[in-house]
Amino acid sequence: MRLGLPAVVGLSPAWNRRVLTDLNTFVSAGSFSAVVPYLAGGVILTDAPGHGARRRALNPGFGKGSVQQLRERMRQASSPVPTGRFNALAWADETVRRQLNAAYFASEFDDRLLAAFLAPLRRPFPVPALPRPLLFRRVEQEIRRLAERRLREGGDDLLSTLAPLPGGLLETRISLAAAHDTTTHALAYAVWELAKAPQDQTPHTHSAVLKEVLRLYPPGWMGSRRLSRAAEWQGTEIPRGTLALYSPYLTGRDPTLWERPLDFRPERWEKSPPAWAYLPFGGGERTCLGVHLAQTLILDVLAELPPLQAHWGNDEPHPGITLGPRGPLVVERR
Repeated sequence: MRLGLPAVVGLSPAWNRRVLTDLNTFVSAGSFSAVVPYLAGGVILTDAPGHGARRRALNPGFGKGSVQQLRERMRQASSPVPTGRFNALAWADETVRRQLNAAYFASEFDDRLLAAFLAPLRRPFPVPALPRPLLFRRVEQEIRRLAERRLREGGDDLLSTLAPLPGGLLETRISLAAAHDTTTHALAYAVWELAKAPQDQTPHTHSAVLKEVLRLYPPGWMGSRRLSRAAEWQGTEIPRGTLALYSPYLTGRDPTLWERPLDFRPERWEKSPPAWAYLPFGGGERTCLGVHLAQTLILDVLAELPPLQAHWGNDEPHPGITLGPRGPLVVERR
């Protein structure tokens, strides 16, 4: 493949494992994230040997214990479920934005500015890659204003944890952008699937429903790395500088790995998936920083959903920076 530079796509679990664990050969610098201003920087583009230390500094704020302390605040910020017909995709967008505002900033960040900042991520490429210096400056000024208050007065939100760290404000902006659309699209698909199959709308099935959503519709549908040095794969020499791609979307639909892979079957999660075949949050040392935050947010929202029925919509996966439904996805209370 050529995507402006030589590229190779691997589709097997073995390839996924190689790309995600050989961190000295397959590096993040020069990957797709580098061309998207929302994601270009911070721990996302930090490679070995600095990545491990950077990640360890960030982990406490995003760990299970820290996220648990944010749950009630996030729940209270959730958008009410409308009484009439509504677009589950638009509703998920709003409720995720409100909950992330609560988690990161105790809901003190200006919502209109936050919505304007996140909106381009939902547009087709290359819109998210276009520079927006004035918008980014306004967002960074607001983050800085709130961070200075946390440093003076303390706090119990994510910004309070990140603000004291070197580069913590940049990590705040980037992780917030990375969290929003990925969580929105997964939540929207989960709501849609539950509206189509009300028998799955029980707390003990929600985890399996979410896993099945992330298998069929992983928001991070394609991952990329650059080769820092030449590598050999199954007898083929891959030159230094090649863009190496792996796809949780394609691996999650591989009929050699999954029985009836195109069917939505939460019951398949009664057993463990094939190793390195299910990668909605990446894998290895670079597993997504926000995995606990995203899963907690989505499962708590699903637990509070009333019974819904699907009316009409377009759930065709639409690839962009993240993978999401073309929409709309119109549902209604039963």
